Amino acid sequence: MASLPAPSPPILSPRAARTRAALIAAGFELLAERPIDAIPIDDVVARAGVAKGSFFNHFRDKSAFAAAIGDEVRLELELRIAASNAGVADPLTRIAGGMCTGAVFALAKPKRTIVLLRSHASSTLSSHPLNRGLAEDMDAALAAGLVREEARAGGVLYWLGLCQILMANLVEHRSASDAARAALDTMLVLGLTGLGAAPERARAIADKACAGL
Repeated sequence: MASLPAPSPPILSPRAARTRAALIAAGFELLAERPIDAIPIDDVVARAGVAKGSFFNHFRDKSAFAAAIGDEVRLELELRIAASNAGVADPLTRIAGGMCTGAVFALAKPKRTIVLLRSHASSTLSSHPLNRGLAEDMDAALAAGLVREEARAGGVLYWLGLCQILMANLVEHRSASDAARAALDTMLVLGLTGLGAAPERARAIADKACAGL
């Protein structure tokens, strides 16, 4: 599930860049504590140590602010997925590799995972830059006849949903390695067969992916 970088933010002056970074850092800590709807802008600027007007110089509203924070975490995760899939040609294995990397990320970085899940930054559009790699892998699987035709319209949405739910579950339950491995195994087999992959192939991919968790 190789991915492309998200669009870069506009080039800022050093002072504006420092202000934006302070706001993002403050927002990250606050999002780790509570959902964006429960975070007043006054709390953000107070923690960042900037004037309230500075917030609106950089972000349209709280939703855009949360999305910007989430995009930074999502890009970090997508870069990890790209690295783990480097050299992997089989599209089903690449799709599974994205879920496996997401599970490892949730276990190793629960705070960042919570921020990602609360940020509403996970666009479900296949055209979103951070989903392009998954969309390409899904298209390759379709072209090879490895998944059912319905995956053309709903495959990306389906897989993103499974990955997000698995990550949320692992963080919520603070899963030990054995429990996390079992959860990943189940989701991979159900997810891949749900896409239309042959059961024996789904089982082989899941066994290999879970061996390294």
